[in-house]
Amino acid sequence: MRVSSSSRPAPSGRAPAAEPVRGRRRLREFVELPYTLHGRDPCFVPPLRGDCRRLLDRRRNPFFAYGDVELFTVRRGGRVAGRVAAVDNPRHNDVHGARDGFFGQFACADDPSVARELLDAAGRWLRGRGLRTMLGPVNFTTNEECGVLVDGFGTPPSVMMPYNPAYYPGLLESCGLAKAKDLWAWEGGHGAPGERLARIARHAERSHQLTVRSLDPGDFHADMMRVKHVFDRAWQGNWGFTPMTDAEFTAVAGRLRAVMEPGLVQLAEVAGEPVAVALALPDLNQALPAARGRLTRFGLPIGLVRLSLAARRIDRVRGVLFGVVPHLSGRGIETALFARGQEAVRAAGYDGGMEHGWTLEDNSAVNRYLESAGCTHSKTYRIYGRDL
Repeated sequence: MRVSSSSRPAPSGRAPAAEPVRGRRRLREFVELPYTLHGRDPCFVPPLRGDCRRLLDRRRNPFFAYGDVELFTVRRGGRVAGRVAAVDNPRHNDVHGARDGFFGQFACADDPSVARELLDAAGRWLRGRGLRTMLGPVNFTTNEECGVLVDGFGTPPSVMMPYNPAYYPGLLESCGLAKAKDLWAWEGGHGAPGERLARIARHAERSHQLTVRSLDPGDFHADMMRVKHVFDRAWQGNWGFTPMTDAEFTAVAGRLRAVMEPGLVQLAEVAGEPVAVALALPDLNQALPAARGRLTRFGLPIGLVRLSLAARRIDRVRGVLFGVVPHLSGRGIETALFARGQEAVRAAGYDGGMEHGWTLEDNSAVNRYLESAGCTHSKTYRIYGRDL
């Protein structure tokens, strides 16, 4: 994925101010920065600090079994003003025949000089590993949070989607980064399926002898591996997609299990073979602010109690996965799955809206389908890049 840019910043001629993160205190500062910068933004949803530390933990994050990361911060006036992670993902490069590096975990004050020092430091580290292009933000693969919000400000993000203030795109562009790919979020499609969709769904189920069922909690691991079977095939060949390792997928499934409702996971099978999946999650971001970034405080589960009480008011969902294996795509199975998913969302009582995505801006088949189902393009997230 080569990205050309004619506006790369010239070297400043002075020693870089970005510092590698070393030691617990510096790591704590790295984790805390988004709360400090954006804590008063009404659209900022404070993530759980434990989740942030897990992502960076080389012992707990399966990404580090094959990839590597270097963290950097920049200080102004003795305080951290920006942070970034330089990410080397060899699996991505093996799959795509590329020499791409990534940056992620980007958080920055509205100061172009800080952003430039961060991204130059990340670029030098990646270039030293023989990589030619820097793309991001990606944390640390496209299967996790990625992209910078460039359109659709004014509402908080849905669960597992990033958020940033409106000045971030300008910061990145001031550092010579240019658009590599846009990712779209969609709103709608949570009402009762129309008669046309219902008719197509019934025909697909009959003609393919299709069975659509919910996730079986008693067979959770096996069903989630069926989800992975579809995921690896349906997204194969998509821009930026690299299949998760079994360890990565198991770790993600374990995190999702705490918030997942089995009825919101629909598996479509033909003769017992999984061929399509639709996975939606309750929008935990509606409740997360109540925890204030921590499940425990002073050894007491104060945040957990607050989160549990706030979770009772969740009325939205996010459609995280929706895909069909390639050889059955376009044969009505998508419609059958979508209709069943709508029914499941309504049956579960979520009537406050539904976000779908993200989808690639140039995935015309999926985007046309969502439009035909009554969804509207609501937010745009951008992956930036520049040559190293």
